[in-house]
Amino acid sequence: MLVTVSSPLERAAEVVISPVHQVLSLPPHRSRLRLLLQVSLFALDLLAVIAGFVLASRLWSGDFLGASSVPVVAACAVFYALAGANAGVFASEMLANRRRSVMIAVRTVLLASASVGLLAFFLKAGAQTSRMELAFGGGLAALLVAGERALFHTLARIRYGKDLHSEVLILDECRMDVPEGVHALDAAAFNLRCDLADPLMLDRIGRLLAPADRVVIACPAARRRNWAMVLKGANIQGEIVSPELAEIGPLGTGWFGRNATIVVAAGSLDLRQRFFKRCLDTAIAVVAVTLLAPLFLLVAIAIRLDSSGPILFVQDRVGRGNRLFGIYKFRSMRVDRSDHAGNRSASRDDDRITRVGRFIRATSIDELPQIFNILKGEMSFVGPRPHALGSLAGDLLFWEVDERYWHRHVCKPGLTGLAQVRGYRGATHQRSDLTNRLQADLEYVSGWTIFRDVSIILATLRVVVHRNAY
Repeated sequence: MLVTVSSPLERAAEVVISPVHQVLSLPPHRSRLRLLLQVSLFALDLLAVIAGFVLASRLWSGDFLGASSVPVVAACAVFYALAGANAGVFASEMLANRRRSVMIAVRTVLLASASVGLLAFFLKAGAQTSRMELAFGGGLAALLVAGERALFHTLARIRYGKDLHSEVLILDECRMDVPEGVHALDAAAFNLRCDLADPLMLDRIGRLLAPADRVVIACPAARRRNWAMVLKGANIQGEIVSPELAEIGPLGTGWFGRNATIVVAAGSLDLRQRFFKRCLDTAIAVVAVTLLAPLFLLVAIAIRLDSSGPILFVQDRVGRGNRLFGIYKFRSMRVDRSDHAGNRSASRDDDRITRVGRFIRATSIDELPQIFNILKGEMSFVGPRPHALGSLAGDLLFWEVDERYWHRHVCKPGLTGLAQVRGYRGATHQRSDLTNRLQADLEYVSGWTIFRDVSIILATLRVVVHRNAY
């Protein structure tokens, strides 16, 4: 009787080769396919950008592409390519998320056209470059890029499925919720072990995970080191789930001498982002003070005629870095009944509020002197609203409701914010009134962009008069 014995390596290959495609459902030669799709997306984007400016030239000046327009179109295409590469517009992750891909591409087109306009201004080429045509071209290019990307992603998904960017979760005697689109593998079912002394096992794991873009391991604490060693040599992006780290909210890792550290705070914005935000604040504040000067004068006169006392009300509020500063507001309450500590929120029929005060609070005019706080650098136009130390949510101080409250002070407080445009304004009678605002504030500070600031400022104009403003 003859018995055929295969080698250990052959047995490992037999176990692995089948599950690779059955479990991950990835198309063959996926890396080359993905590269081809990225290059195609890059080429289509450039064509859409060029087409937008050519069409704008035709519609605006009646010429398909005048001699003065050629450098502008070329510059916009080059700026888009460079800014897009820096923003990850052509990265593989964009192939898996149509909405994010379209949004970032559109922002990059608008940034490119604005940069070309600014460059033309500094080079004193304004006479040769039509600013309206440039703005029109940027808008058309953004629309064409958005449409082209949406169609590209739809066709790519129909032709190649959803697995152009794959994430794998290995559950090793652990259970956790599996996000949509993630391939979950049970380590026991596939006989996967983090055994650093078994090269055949490492071969199996390497073969199985080779097609994945990101691998996450959920395992007991005692096995994390071994799984980390396995992932470090697997030529993939590997991560280990560590629930206890959620308690301190790490941002990354670092080194102090020869000791590894966990980064838990890095500030909200880097130097470049702070520069752009400050430029936006200063530009708007200077224009606002100039335009609103007559209104300031009228409100000041009305306050003085309505009741005795100072025109401005100054109150200590918590600002950036948990530091206190004096916030300016038009006085809306009687001097002898003003609440400097902020213990009592204003109510709809509050008898402390003057007649003029009721109007300027309902229309948010009382907040306008904070523009001077912005010019002083204590505030920004957009950011978490600053609160008084004695502010209460129900019968608890704000930081007693949720200790994450202090996290919102990582950036400058704002005249308006994401919470305000979502309708979270007015008195905080219960805990949810604070937690809703806090959640919006933390969302803002963790995902800042200059475009979000502009969109919040525009959205604020729609909610200046609000039913909760009193």
